[in-house]
Amino acid sequence: MTRRFSALARTGAVLALATLALSACDDSSGGGGARNSVHAVGSSTVYPFAKLVAENFARSNPDYRSPLIESTGTGNGIQLFCKGLGANTPDIADASRRMKVSEFDRCAENNVKDIMEVQVGLDGIAFASAQGGITMNLTPKIVYEALAANPYGKPQTAKTWKDVDPALPAEPILVYGPPSTSGTRDALKELILHTGCDTDPAMKALKDSDEAKYAQVCTEIRDDGAYVDQGEQDNLIVQKIESNPKAIGIFGYSYLEENLDKVQGLTMNGVEPTYENIASFRYPGARPLFVYVKKAHMRAIPGLSAYLDEWVNSWGKDGPLAKIGMVAMTPEAMQANAAKVQNQTVLTREDLAGA
Repeated sequence: MTRRFSALARTGAVLALATLALSACDDSSGGGGARNSVHAVGSSTVYPFAKLVAENFARSNPDYRSPLIESTGTGNGIQLFCKGLGANTPDIADASRRMKVSEFDRCAENNVKDIMEVQVGLDGIAFASAQGGITMNLTPKIVYEALAANPYGKPQTAKTWKDVDPALPAEPILVYGPPSTSGTRDALKELILHTGCDTDPAMKALKDSDEAKYAQVCTEIRDDGAYVDQGEQDNLIVQKIESNPKAIGIFGYSYLEENLDKVQGLTMNGVEPTYENIASFRYPGARPLFVYVKKAHMRAIPGLSAYLDEWVNSWGKDGPLAKIGMVAMTPEAMQANAAKVQNQTVLTREDLAGA
């Protein structure tokens, strides 16, 4: 399902045409100048995978400049991506959750109308502690009641894990996690906090009567020091919990697998955060990972098409991405997303609204 650029496609003539195409793209968006390398921004979770793909792309395609990959967080990355077309804007937004309808609309308002959505793999929101540190079997309900600013609309009074559940340790609640701009934070809300909040029937009723209030009650995280925002630095979270055996960290599964000599995964609903459990979606924190691409830049930016081909060639179960913690998609999903790259399939608003 993949395609490789021939030597002829890398000639100076084709690069010149690409530069002209980019200039036309710039004229339509008000941007200036030209760029001859791929530029991606976005998720800190996707970052190490995108970086590896970029490195392998550079080795396989010496006639192209190495892509620039930046870790900005999913929300910030999509915001930059949606600012417009042209060389002064990113070609790709890496995302650890799906684009929101509101983000799609913002892109359209700025003339970013033809967007390709490619799922590149799976990941899990891992809860972890230091090797030999605090252990417990978490549930979405426990996490919600421990971290919510106002659980079920009531004041947050829990100081220790035992305050949340008598079966848990009488240790202070201290969780290091992602910031509000992170896709991991968004996934935490959708996969864990919402699920925990919905264990109260009154919250389900609130969702029907006042959706904005429901979202606030169910996803607003306490700010009294029990939850510590560590920015877009998952490795820093690893360091924090490694140095404090009573602390818990929240980050992408790949960072857990990479640091198993230092930290240990905590179970969720009795299920361990492992490759197999994430691939099967048995683990409650499993989530898809995406890259969003401007179709208007595909011919304009030298190497962009070949860079996407490198993703397709890398996401197999025995491929280079799996070796650094990426959980592979099913063969059917791989085939479907490879076809999106080959055919440059465009995402529609209805695709997102119906999700």
